[in-house]
Amino acid sequence: METEKTTDAVERLRAYFSAGKTKPIPWRQAQLDALLAMIEERGRDIADALEADLGKAAAESYLTEIDFTKAEIKHLRRHLSSWTRPKRTHTPSYLRPARSYTLLEPLGTVTVIGPFNYPFQLVLCPVAGALAAGNTVIVKPSEHSPATAELVEQLLVEYLDEEAVAVVQGGVEETSELLAQRVDHIFFTGSSRVGKIVAKAAAENLTGYTLELGGKSPAIVEPGSDLKAAANRIVWGKFTNAGQTCIAPDYVLAVGGCEEELTEELGEAVRRMFGNSPAESPDYGRIVNTDSFDRLARYLDDGKAAVGGGRNRDRLYIAPTVLTDVSVDSPVMREEIFGPILPVVPVETLEDAVGFVNRGEKPLSLYGFCASESSKRKLLTRTSSGAVGFGIPLAHCGVPGLPFGGVGHSGQGSYHGKYSLEAFSHRKSVLDKPLMPDTMAFVYAPWTSFKQKVMRKLM
Repeated sequence: METEKTTDAVERLRAYFSAGKTKPIPWRQAQLDALLAMIEERGRDIADALEADLGKAAAESYLTEIDFTKAEIKHLRRHLSSWTRPKRTHTPSYLRPARSYTLLEPLGTVTVIGPFNYPFQLVLCPVAGALAAGNTVIVKPSEHSPATAELVEQLLVEYLDEEAVAVVQGGVEETSELLAQRVDHIFFTGSSRVGKIVAKAAAENLTGYTLELGGKSPAIVEPGSDLKAAANRIVWGKFTNAGQTCIAPDYVLAVGGCEEELTEELGEAVRRMFGNSPAESPDYGRIVNTDSFDRLARYLDDGKAAVGGGRNRDRLYIAPTVLTDVSVDSPVMREEIFGPILPVVPVETLEDAVGFVNRGEKPLSLYGFCASESSKRKLLTRTSSGAVGFGIPLAHCGVPGLPFGGVGHSGQGSYHGKYSLEAFSHRKSVLDKPLMPDTMAFVYAPWTSFKQKVMRKLM
């Protein structure tokens, strides 16, 4: 397929949208059906691409990317008609007779820029939302997951209305050119650093945006909670995709002296899931590239490896690692880790844990493993984060009815399910009042004392 210029692609997509081709609900449903057929028919190819890029086991790819995306699309398909119906609202008495309602209007042409860590799910889920909302879409997969990027382009062109979708491949130069285009919305998933660049580029054209970023998501563990169960879930949440997950627990705050026992349980959980030699486990992934490996390897010197610590640059392998004796001022505690390294930091009280979290930027997620409902309430009401998970990390993003997004440095806006329609639509307000009978005569000048009395009484 001949590479299309970015400017030509945007112009083509805008023209197709302007022609009204993407607005009918049957067209939108057909695109969602095509995406579902694509996943059903090409699931094995998708899993192979993810293994090539990130060393993902097929089971993990189906759980976190392929079947996850299919469930999201099914949810959109099932509710699309009801979510897009006009919503009536109250009309004040002084405007009656009249109808007041809102309707979701597609924005136009939107850009979706995906990350490397979940290069299928985190591209296809927003694309599905954009198409369900009736937009045309220009897609930029991550150049750091090339096998999946190439496959995504092939599949989208093959299965979808090719007049409504375009794919741009490349690195920083191509992304910068894409961001310079005048589109109607930009959806970006990635780091906070790049998110600021996206926001600045969007401001040049007053383009709206959704930023799905990251940050340091804490797991807070209290004594009195089931430490074995907590360790199992933290290890699962942290080391899925070799820790390259924006909502993975970034560090653990061990409250009230439970650090030693919790660290032991974390080590046991790692062994149960990945064996004594995770490097040989078919269920443990790899770091995406040498740049990421080198960055992560430096963090290993910021504490004591109570669990793991092994590495192999040639194989892009870093063992599932739990660090103790970590300084809160060290790089591993200041920067988002985005890899399989988990610092455990002791704090005396839950109040100290709350203060620790609140001194940093607002995280994308916060996870509480609490001994009481009062502790849950304290974490829920005294901290701010994109989401909260009690007793389990990661899983909230798999609940179709929950919006997924951050706050502050961890993101702007949200999506999934009906929130994807909101993200890629404008909610238009409509007031429909008949010309006759003309009940508005009392607001026309001249304003007599009688008219003023009527206006004040009605309002």
